[in-house]
Amino acid sequence: MGKGGSVPVNEGNAMSEDAPVNIGASAWPDPWSAERAVRRMQTNRVVHIDEGFDFLGHHIRRQRKRGTNKFFVYTKPSKKAVQAIKDKVSAKTHRSTRDQDPAELILSLNRMLRGWATYFRHGVSKAIFGLIDAHTWDRSMRWIRRKYAGKARLSMNEFRRRFCDTGWRIAHQGTAFTGASKARIERYRYRGGNIPTPWTAEPAGT
Repeated sequence: MGKGGSVPVNEGNAMSEDAPVNIGASAWPDPWSAERAVRRMQTNRVVHIDEGFDFLGHHIRRQRKRGTNKFFVYTKPSKKAVQAIKDKVSAKTHRSTRDQDPAELILSLNRMLRGWATYFRHGVSKAIFGLIDAHTWDRSMRWIRRKYAGKARLSMNEFRRRFCDTGWRIAHQGTAFTGASKARIERYRYRGGNIPTPWTAEPAGT
């Protein structure tokens, strides 16, 4: 983190193409390495930590904690990562996939969402996990109702009776939808002075 909370971050095409780049040809072993270095410099920009930035699918930003005047740095799934998993759910519940059994669909969705949630479980992700599950439930419900629609569309009462086990949780042939919310949130804990360092002074007289 730089002065005043500034952070260098790669967010793509943030610098002007007219910005001067001073890289000597002798500093790189080949033209390909020099070209990569120039591209990397042209896609970097400096942002303030209060503005936030995306990194490896996470959005990192300093915000005021609700109900207090204290500011903390929060990490959560970025909008791009959330949209990407929604698109994958939509692809798995597309009408072209209605030839498979509902249990197969539920199992496939569970595996995909569990892996995605495991990656993001260390951030402020609980609310976003709930939104992903709501989107998946809605897509799955529509997929099942259209798959089993006869002369009349499958009613919601019939859907709940045949394809839900506990409340409105979708289940079929013993396979229940668990979603992303099943993943346990494990936030990083503050360790403070418990982190050992090689610069710790030894007590006198030892």
